[in-house]
Amino acid sequence: MSELNKEVVDLVWGRTSDGGVSASIFRRWTQGFVFSEYEPTALEQFEGGPCAVIAPVQAFLLKNILFNRESSNWRQLPEEEQKTALCSTLSEILESACASLSTGFCIVTWAKGHSPDTGKLTATEPESQVQTQDKPESSKPLQEQQPTYSAAEDLSFERFHSVLHKRTILSASDLREEVLSLYHSWRGCCGVLLFLYSVILTKGIENIRNEIQDPTEPLVDPVHGHGSQSLVNLLVTGHAVSNVWDGDRECSGMKLHGIHKQASVGFLTLMESLRYCKVGTFFKSPKFPIWILGSETHLSVFFTKEMSLVGPESPSEQARRVFQSFDPEDNGFIPESLLEDVMKALDLVSEPEYVSLVKTKLDPENLGVILLGPFLLEFFPDQDSGIPDSFPIYHYNGLKQSNYKEKREAADRSRINAVCCEPNGRVRGGNCFGSGI
Repeated sequence: MSELNKEVVDLVWGRTSDGGVSASIFRRWTQGFVFSEYEPTALEQFEGGPCAVIAPVQAFLLKNILFNRESSNWRQLPEEEQKTALCSTLSEILESACASLSTGFCIVTWAKGHSPDTGKLTATEPESQVQTQDKPESSKPLQEQQPTYSAAEDLSFERFHSVLHKRTILSASDLREEVLSLYHSWRGCCGVLLFLYSVILTKGIENIRNEIQDPTEPLVDPVHGHGSQSLVNLLVTGHAVSNVWDGDRECSGMKLHGIHKQASVGFLTLMESLRYCKVGTFFKSPKFPIWILGSETHLSVFFTKEMSLVGPESPSEQARRVFQSFDPEDNGFIPESLLEDVMKALDLVSEPEYVSLVKTKLDPENLGVILLGPFLLEFFPDQDSGIPDSFPIYHYNGLKQSNYKEKREAADRSRINAVCCEPNGRVRGGNCFGSGI
């Protein structure tokens, strides 16, 4: 890794004046992928920062557990199934990030003989759960096979980067086997960073720089430790673009890259309700009803098993998306001069005489604008979305201090991590999404 260290560090942490980041920021990122003892499908986050990696992995993990697993009881996940689910999820994200099968996949691990033997425990973690590496895995007690330490306080930023080793794997099947064999590395000290660096080198440093809107912006803020939107997008879509709208947009002669196809899991953000950004339909309507939720400083995961939420796009939803593509400022209206283009894009009758008649009907006061609401009502009235009136929803927040009694779990009303939009534990169809979550 020596020849790549500086490039990786500059991309992830920025070009810091002293060649490193603060010990407190780095320590937050040195945890592994650890399952909650209260909720077998939930990943824990010990401190702020690594949610930019943990939340996307959690979202894909839930997708695989909820929709790719034979058992209907997603709340029960034996240890061996945890191992399989986590490793298949990590492999899936790596495959998505792979720029070219000809260059293969990269796995970043500890150099031989340099894996941490012990780690500092958090206050809530029993001492018996530290992983030791001086015994064969098969002879270790169950507790020792599940490393849960969140940080190696004696492992400095410089030391960490001096003991890494890169492996190149040329096939997807070999990748899955390799990821599975490194299960305890992903679970243990710095597992999140080892995986992040694996994704970055699999994608290619130059490819990431070409996709990021500002190539000087690091993937992790070196001051506050938060991951960037480019990092989240890289893990969710395989592309490190900086925006969350659909497709590319032109702004003052610059092409700004967005999301180019329907994502497997979605993304919603509080920032959209504050009009700081625009989330496109490729993120709002993913293939599976699982969304990463962004607040000002944290990412969590919202999900349901109700597949009707992400069914095929209805004609009215398509019309809304097309109309809004001609309204990049999200004003809710377009100049009447664009009405013909919108109607053509939707394969509606677009003869000049008919378009003129529609303009008169939709803009009776001759204001020169066409509003979205009247347009949809004119061409797509009374369309049933097919979404049931109520359905259960769940919310995973891996940050322990954000949970009731610091328990990461999602369930009934007595367990606060199953946050619902209504007190009875169910949500009225559509209400949550209309509130700008």
